[in-house]
Amino acid sequence: MPAPIDPDRPDADEVSPDPAPTSTPEKQRGPVTLRRGQVQPSTTDQRLLDSRGPTDWVHADPWRVLRIQSEFVEGFGLLAELPRAVSVFGSARTPRDAPEYALGMRLGKALADAGWAVITGGGPGVMEAANRGASEAGGLSVGLGIELPFEQHLNKWVDLGLNFRYFFARKTMFVKYAQGFVILPGGFGTMDELFESLTLVQTHKVNQFPVALMGVDYWSGLLDWLRSTMLPHGYIAPLDLDLITLTDDVDEVVALLAAADARRPDRHLREASGGETPG
Repeated sequence: MPAPIDPDRPDADEVSPDPAPTSTPEKQRGPVTLRRGQVQPSTTDQRLLDSRGPTDWVHADPWRVLRIQSEFVEGFGLLAELPRAVSVFGSARTPRDAPEYALGMRLGKALADAGWAVITGGGPGVMEAANRGASEAGGLSVGLGIELPFEQHLNKWVDLGLNFRYFFARKTMFVKYAQGFVILPGGFGTMDELFESLTLVQTHKVNQFPVALMGVDYWSGLLDWLRSTMLPHGYIAPLDLDLITLTDDVDEVVALLAAADARRPDRHLREASGGETPG
């Protein structure tokens, strides 16, 4: 019962008794509760079956979640039985007559000869070179493409290919199904992959995961800056620089990968399962 109004109060005329309760529109949509203006007159299955309804729902966030899920399912399904592999990165803009293209081909061939599958972004340039070297050597050449504003197809030397809408789903495949990264000269995308891989190793999200930079002249300035600027500020530790191997020697890269692979605790499990990395 509301409290009685004191007529001597100065605001007595402004005080009114509690309003009578009114019925608030409410609707349950699965686990969601909708009230007032959020209540829709139709049901979810009614809108699903109405082919004349609006189609903008296919671009809404809940639907995107299913697309994202499908990319992970497709990637896991395609690559689950991949043998031991190395992800190779580098510029898509490298012309075929450039020294970096020839280096990428030599690297792809050497990895294939050593029994490694080669995973790239599937595009042109250095990615094409690594795929080409692996494919022509009889190895498994994998390309994980990405939808871009400009047209780009998987290069013709990709034996096993998959295109992604989302960078983060694609990046997961590069790490999950590789035992190391080899990074040739490139631009922003290449730098992104470089520092993401270093972060994963530094934070022990991946173990026994070598990161090799190929192109001494190209990468030396970056490493000098890490030593002279980032390290003195205390933003990285001296041991963090040891996560990077800088070389122009293809054989050194292959030996680095083999040594890291021999130290991996799951090696015997992968050998027993035919090459698949558990987890």
